[in-house]
Amino acid sequence: MKRITITLSDDIADALDHYMNESGAQNRSEAIRDLVRRAMLDLKNGPDDADCIGVVSYTVDQTARSLATRLAKRRLDAHDRHVAAVSVPLDHSTALEIEVTRGKLGEVGAAAQKLFLERGIAHGALSVVPVATGGAMHAHEGQAEPHRHLHVRQSFNPARDEEEGQA
Repeated sequence: MKRITITLSDDIADALDHYMNESGAQNRSEAIRDLVRRAMLDLKNGPDDADCIGVVSYTVDQTARSLATRLAKRRLDAHDRHVAAVSVPLDHSTALEIEVTRGKLGEVGAAAQKLFLERGIAHGALSVVPVATGGAMHAHEGQAEPHRHLHVRQSFNPARDEEEGQA
């Protein structure tokens, strides 16, 4: 690890202390590491061909003309990437949608950005988790079909994962 010194305004230091207390971080260094790690998972910090799981959240105006049909078609067209979706009614005309997708970082990001531009979609957000498909094909006791597991990585940088023993 490297030791660094930073200077923060009183407002930011107070916000950091609040985050530390709310998140359960043991100290400011731990809180800052968590915040930096989260910020570095931004789409700009990974290659387009990196594997990821994406969590896409957005609100849908249920009264928007033909939006429900377009959203259903979008999911069916990408059925191989969609893992799960849930819809939570918020009021008489708005729902919160949450989708879990998988694929290459560039594809997941592009699909989310295209979705966020749809009329009737608001509050779009994408969170990505770097993953690797690991290990040899295997089956668990009682399962007939061999499969591989996804393994969560610390970052989209394979060299950094090796340094942290996560390769």
